[in-house]
Amino acid sequence: MKIVSSLLLLLVFSSGCSQTKQEAIIEKYLKNGAYRYHYTLQGWEDNINKALQKDSTIAILWQNKALPYWKMKKYDLALQCYNKAVLYDRESYLGRRGYLKCIFQKDYTSAIADMEMAEKEFGYGYQNDHSYQFYISLCYLQQNNFEKAAQILTKDFEKTIKDRGENWIHFLDLFYMGIIQYELRDYDKAILYFDKSLREYVNFSDAKYYKGLCLLQKKDAVNAEKLMREVKVNAEQGFTITEDDSFYESFPYKVNWHMAKWTIPNYVEN
Repeated sequence: MKIVSSLLLLLVFSSGCSQTKQEAIIEKYLKNGAYRYHYTLQGWEDNINKALQKDSTIAILWQNKALPYWKMKKYDLALQCYNKAVLYDRESYLGRRGYLKCIFQKDYTSAIADMEMAEKEFGYGYQNDHSYQFYISLCYLQQNNFEKAAQILTKDFEKTIKDRGENWIHFLDLFYMGIIQYELRDYDKAILYFDKSLREYVNFSDAKYYKGLCLLQKKDAVNAEKLMREVKVNAEQGFTITEDDSFYESFPYKVNWHMAKWTIPNYVEN
């Protein structure tokens, strides 16, 4: 018994020492090193590389090493680093990797796998104010599996309403449900969801644009023209998708005005 107790104490002591050493590395090379630079500057990576030479098993170092690669669209390098972060801290970074694959890398099949596994292992979770289920639905939307996308997002709406109430459903979630219904060619239902999104974000140009397309499909040219003229003004004022990472990556179905001017030329000129 004394031998077992001694071994346990030794393990606890060793673990505590290792954790203290890692905290010291993080303090020196991240908090007082890399974080003093913007992540696009060389000092950021230089400090992280020095830290990794001290201990290459610290997940947050790999996560921060990957950060500029995601933003600079060097996705292969970003993923190589982020895989290490997941290896050393799976709970913190598995679901996040799925999000990054969805929004940045556009690897939708792999993104779905990561987020489904994260939810299976660690429970219902969020990234950037939206659930894993939201992003999984978005992945299916991007694969043109509209029925599956609708099914998943509908179930997520039902969970949100049950747990927190309908007012907790984000305007972007409503927007994408409108997009799904538009792709399913249920224009009345699409307009219903775009209107719900617009009640939360009144000048949301992308929601108005797709609502306008629905009106055109319904042969309501008068209201479509009126709305499309509003859309162009709102877009020029910057009322578009406002997610944090939308400054780095274009979110699905964000209106590309270079292309939109050819789809509705009579409504966006002047």
